Amino acid sequence: MEQMTVNGRAFDVIKLLGHGKGGYSYLVKDDMGEYVLKQIHHEPCDYYNFGDKMEAELRDYGRLKKIGIKIPELLDADREQERILKEYIPGETVYELVRQDKMRPEYLEQVQAFCRLLYPANTNIDYFPTNFIVRDGEMYYIDYECNNYMEEWDFEHWGVKYWSKTPACLEYDKKHK
Repeated sequence: MEQMTVNGRAFDVIKLLGHGKGGYSYLVKDDMGEYVLKQIHHEPCDYYNFGDKMEAELRDYGRLKKIGIKIPELLDADREQERILKEYIPGETVYELVRQDKMRPEYLEQVQAFCRLLYPANTNIDYFPTNFIVRDGEMYYIDYECNNYMEEWDFEHWGVKYWSKTPACLEYDKKHK
């Protein structure tokens, strides 16, 4: 089994959870439990400029915690290897729920409650539904990415397009099967 370390602590890699514009997220475990290990990558992204990705992750985590958004706890950060260890929140992504026709009105209400905290704090998050996990009916934003508020990227103008089987969501699904 492949292993990865964070500040010298070894973890067995269970599986790749996802690949985003900032890094690869793996489900990992050790004797104490399961976690998410994010390995920062430096692959080009045509539509986004991060600057120092590791610093951005840590800064954004603090910003979202201060605002009160439900996110996984940051457990450790290995600056040298550009790795972040986070709490693992099991559950289905909103994207999976949409695909399986399991979306419920309360999930939209929960993301709208996030917006009521974020917008007055001049903040947007990445509202793409793969960034949200529902565990026991409670929604978590599992990414740390956030930016200053811009109407074109808020939930009502961009994110909502992917929270039901809209043409945009179906097109994405077709490309990523």
